[in-house]
Amino acid sequence: MSKAIKLLSDAELLAAPDSEYMSEAQLLTFKQRLLDEEKTLRDAAESTSHHLQETEAAPDPTDRASAEEEHTLELRVRDRERKLLKKIAQALKRIEAGTYGWCEETGEPIGIARLLARSTASLTLEAQERHEQRKRQFGG
Repeated sequence: MSKAIKLLSDAELLAAPDSEYMSEAQLLTFKQRLLDEEKTLRDAAESTSHHLQETEAAPDPTDRASAEEEHTLELRVRDRERKLLKKIAQALKRIEAGTYGWCEETGEPIGIARLLARSTASLTLEAQERHEQRKRQFGG
């Protein structure tokens, strides 16, 4: 029988010694955060879908234009969230594979503070900056 593992607070995560980096409790905590974020995004997408289906075309051109602009903005936000859902799925796969929390480029620890700020991070801050600089430099 396995013992229940308690989810950790931000303070507990940050206070943990380096020797506990990506311990079972830390992985479980990040997994739960990712799953919670995924559910929130999916609920928002469903809400948008219902909202767009319920909206009637306004007879006034100004009202119609305003509604269309609102829909465009809402869809743009949902598109960003769809991309984030992909990143969440990738992060969950890394947890299952045992590679979560380690830089895909250097193999170094990404760091708890960075993962708290961006739980889908797959690169250390330095590797991410190099990646973005190459992208700007070569337009990729």
